[in-house]
Amino acid sequence: MDQSVLVYAFTALAISLPCLYLALILLSPPPIITRPSEKTYRSRKSLKDPLSLPSLADVGSIDLSVIIPAYNETSRLPSMLETTLDHLNSASIQQTRTYELVIVDDGSKDDTSALALKLAQQHLNSDIRVVTLEKNLGKGGAVRHGMLHARGNRLLMVDADGASRFEDLELLWKKMDELGPKNEPSVVVGSRAHLVKTEAVVKRSVLRNILMYGLHTILRIVGVGHIRDTQCGFKLFSRRAAQQIFPVQHLATWIFDVELLLLAKQLGIPVAEVPVQWHEVAGSKLNVVKDSLQMLRDLLVLRANQLTGRWKVSP
Repeated sequence: MDQSVLVYAFTALAISLPCLYLALILLSPPPIITRPSEKTYRSRKSLKDPLSLPSLADVGSIDLSVIIPAYNETSRLPSMLETTLDHLNSASIQQTRTYELVIVDDGSKDDTSALALKLAQQHLNSDIRVVTLEKNLGKGGAVRHGMLHARGNRLLMVDADGASRFEDLELLWKKMDELGPKNEPSVVVGSRAHLVKTEAVVKRSVLRNILMYGLHTILRIVGVGHIRDTQCGFKLFSRRAAQQIFPVQHLATWIFDVELLLLAKQLGIPVAEVPVQWHEVAGSKLNVVKDSLQMLRDLLVLRANQLTGRWKVSP
């Protein structure tokens, strides 16, 4: 090969690598900052005087924490809470399991926090805590915040729309008993993969289904192809798994689920997938085209930061 070609090639490489690294820095999300007011919660027992939130680093003091991220959810939250509490307060569950609900208002523009507190006053036998973020972080940021301040030995993230059948928690619970019988680090995720050819998915728009299959292809490339449904908002974490995963989570946007699963894989935490029932609920905040492009960008940023060592995780 001509020596001048080699010189040009090395020169181009020397220029492009720093530029690419600078682009990565500019595209990467800034650290998630927790403001003083966000370290407190309100409940039916403390409507006006916020109390300090506990820390995930503490020893768990109850069986289950249910983390509910909520952004402008005044229309969908009441029915979701009703079905959730119906299950948790059923005779067979209530006698064997203590729980809390942590509703994280992700900087809503409506009265989500006020409504959540009103609903809390209607359920005197349930511990419902409401945390209000000053600014909208994104679903991943709201979930992370709730997880970092939960008390449960097991922690469930669940969407506020009620799309997942809450009773299927018992399927995830049973699988976690198998994965980590002595409270070892473990993750169990709800999966809608078995619904791909059913009416629940077929009725979705052609564009949405095309983007879904495209996302699955990319996920195989970035390293989580072993999970058939990464985006189902119904995931159960043991406390020891949550303590390792959520403090090092960086993404606050829609694709944060993938980061959680990648972190679990890198930390050697076993992940199991369990089929759950799911149905489409009107009122989704997802802009299919815009958010799909953002997901692609965030996936590339995530993988690039991990490969370059900017975002490190150690078992």
